[in-house]
Amino acid sequence: MRGRIAAGAMITAAGIAGACVQAAGVAVAAPALSVTGAALYAPRTGQLLYGVHPYRRLAIASTTKLMTALITLQRVHRLSTVFAQNDWLPAPDDSQLGLLPGQRMSVHDLLIAMLLPSADDAAEDVAFNVGHGSVARFIGMMNAEARALGLRDTHYSTPIGLDTPGNYSSAYDLVRLAAYDLSHSRYFARVVALPHAVVRVDGIPRRVVNLNDLVGRYPWIDGVKTGTTTDAGHVLVASARRDGLRLVSAVLGTTSTAARDRNTLKLLDWGYAQFRTWTPVRAGEVLARPSIAGASGGRARLVAATGLARVLPRSSHLRLVVRAPVSLSGPLAARAREGTVLVVDGRRVLARVPLLLAAAVPPASQPGTAPTGTAPTGAAPTGTAATGTAATGPAPTGTGPAGPGPGGAAARPAHRGRAVDSIAGRTGSGRAAATAPTIERRFASGSSTALMGLGALGLGGLAAPRVRRRGRRERAEGGERRSE
Repeated sequence: MRGRIAAGAMITAAGIAGACVQAAGVAVAAPALSVTGAALYAPRTGQLLYGVHPYRRLAIASTTKLMTALITLQRVHRLSTVFAQNDWLPAPDDSQLGLLPGQRMSVHDLLIAMLLPSADDAAEDVAFNVGHGSVARFIGMMNAEARALGLRDTHYSTPIGLDTPGNYSSAYDLVRLAAYDLSHSRYFARVVALPHAVVRVDGIPRRVVNLNDLVGRYPWIDGVKTGTTTDAGHVLVASARRDGLRLVSAVLGTTSTAARDRNTLKLLDWGYAQFRTWTPVRAGEVLARPSIAGASGGRARLVAATGLARVLPRSSHLRLVVRAPVSLSGPLAARAREGTVLVVDGRRVLARVPLLLAAAVPPASQPGTAPTGTAPTGAAPTGTAATGTAATGPAPTGTGPAGPGPGGAAARPAHRGRAVDSIAGRTGSGRAAATAPTIERRFASGSSTALMGLGALGLGGLAAPRVRRRGRRERAEGGERRSE
């Protein structure tokens, strides 16, 4: 279950709530939230779609138990394992089952009690036992895991979430941790989606209720964890799935349960109204068919090396710009890179995907006579995600001149080199004989209004670098301070 959490690109300007965000010259109102911190996150692509002070270190109350549950699931492989409650005196305002020292529960039921009614005595129980008799040792495991996952604004001093110095996290870290828990444990995902459950204490059944009252009321909300303390206020990390899109939200510092729920629903509704998943490129999709020198009528197939999915504003105007040779001269090995497809929104390049040969190209039958090929008719095939027809269009900013359209004659570029619109490099002993014109495929935009300006999102994976923050990074004064 280990692995660094993706730190994706943030689409909005962090820390702006109720303000207007400029998007391609159009001002669009962001959701007005009454919070001290908030984040909206797309787990599939690792994108932070919106944030209110998303990196500010804040008290997080019982959402601390997201990490307590993760450590327990990592180290206890049989949920039927039974733990005995340690000798622990809860605070008067603790949320608890009322466990007495020596009472026994399975780890299966302790996790339910910890995640649904947020039982502090259940969290203490697993921390003591998983820590081999030491809660401090368990807290050390929590902090080691936070570092391993790249949660830079997170530190723990309790497995429960009480207001103690040095126990804090940020809205951004909370949504990433929740998404990680959901994707790495099917048991965790099932539990946090329950409106209520039955656990057994010394074999006696008890009914427990999920304090996240949005679960059960809204079928598209399926988790994950609440928290309430004096310092943290009312906190909710929520997960939702609608129209095939998974979003995870966090609101911190709200003034009541009703305000917590209201801000969560406002943030999620806004996200679903403004964003959707775009899949402009699919792995293995044929995007160009250059002719093969010396092979009458023969054509090679250039396929996308990888797929690309991004959560983008519904108003996006995506197009693919294919840069590939018109003609190839072998021998060329299968999977050799012979082109690039650019994913463009307006004039902004979002990603570059390599184009690879689907099969090897044999040596030319007449060596040394590379033809001056013509652009193949229909070189931009109808793709699985395309809407509309291929058309000639302007090259994106910084990519160089565009050639004639798919049906026109090929023009040899004035030079070769690093310009992405004239890829004609060598691979093995073969080489491209001519460079194709720009081929574009356009995608229909959604129905919503324009939203956010996008940075270059890239093709980041689990180890993607963290996006640079706007302004000075907020730090806790004096190191581990009590969150306010």
